[in-house]
Amino acid sequence: MALKTGSKVTDIHKLAVWGNHSPTMYPDIRYTTVGGKKATDLVDANWVKDEFVPRVQLRGAEIIKLRKLSSAASAGNAAIDHMRDWAFGSEEWQSIAFKTDGKLYGIPAGIIFSFPCTTANGKYKPVEGLKIDDAISQERIKKTTDELLSERQAVEHLLK
Repeated sequence: MALKTGSKVTDIHKLAVWGNHSPTMYPDIRYTTVGGKKATDLVDANWVKDEFVPRVQLRGAEIIKLRKLSSAASAGNAAIDHMRDWAFGSEEWQSIAFKTDGKLYGIPAGIIFSFPCTTANGKYKPVEGLKIDDAISQERIKKTTDELLSERQAVEHLLK
């Protein structure tokens, strides 16, 4: 997003990543701002669909391909940033995966699912009230939800 808009990564706010940590995760820019402007006004919808979403979904593989090394350093750096914000609090959106209770955005209870959250006092709070009203977002969130439900079903016999 920063490269496409000619901005700094620190200019980007409210990017949500929904679902599973897999190629079905859904990077959602509907609420994202870049330098205070709506991201959806700055980039073409086809670029989002054909380039941005797949690149985010496969970012680990891209890092490995470019570095010819593991992507662990990138994940480690992200974990450090994430834990700092969790410990000290941040109004910035972070995508945090937690066991669902079935009450958020229609995601069934009992799966580990990533939602946009804010943090304070070492606790996370999901961002509530976001509209999932367009067909593309609904389809992508359903796809990652279905994958997680399928994974749970595959190991359910081990959980009893």
